[in-house]
Amino acid sequence: MENPAQHRAWPTQLSLYQGVLSLVSVALLLSGCSVRRSPGISWAKAVQVKPMLPARAVAANDSALDPPVFNLNVPPTAAILIPVHTVPSRPRSSASSSVAADPAKPEGPKIALQLTPEQTVTARQETNQSLNIAEKNLAATRGRTLNPTEADLVSKIKSFLKDAREAAQANDWARARSLSKKAQVLSEQLAQSL
Repeated sequence: MENPAQHRAWPTQLSLYQGVLSLVSVALLLSGCSVRRSPGISWAKAVQVKPMLPARAVAANDSALDPPVFNLNVPPTAAILIPVHTVPSRPRSSASSSVAADPAKPEGPKIALQLTPEQTVTARQETNQSLNIAEKNLAATRGRTLNPTEADLVSKIKSFLKDAREAAQANDWARARSLSKKAQVLSEQLAQSL
């Protein structure tokens, strides 16, 4: 009859054998290909290595050889250079002087949406209606103490109203309608918050 202790030791020996075999195979895989292995020259020794020039056959009339002629067509360097634009330094003046300088700038061209006569009449009516609603809601805030958020809203509404009136004077009714609608929406939000 078999020894029961030997019978139990056999699976542990098999698993030990499998573990050693897997470790050896992993080591072989990680070591890489021995044929493609690069030579191990350290950088300290690489500095000391001097290149060997190939031996040249000395010809009798070596001095008679003409140097090679290269035909290089190089464009002028001025055409290659790219101008570098430097950013000018910021002026060290107060904000009030920069605001005063802005109105002196000429306004650039504006692109306005071309409306048909019917659309112009509709836009004019909607603009006037939105302006009236915004002014009415803004008038409700006069005499009241406003928190900072409400005060900011009032300044935005006034700005939109001013810009809408300027657009209406320039007969840009599409822009005037858009600005007056913004003023109306903000003024309605302000009226709800009161």
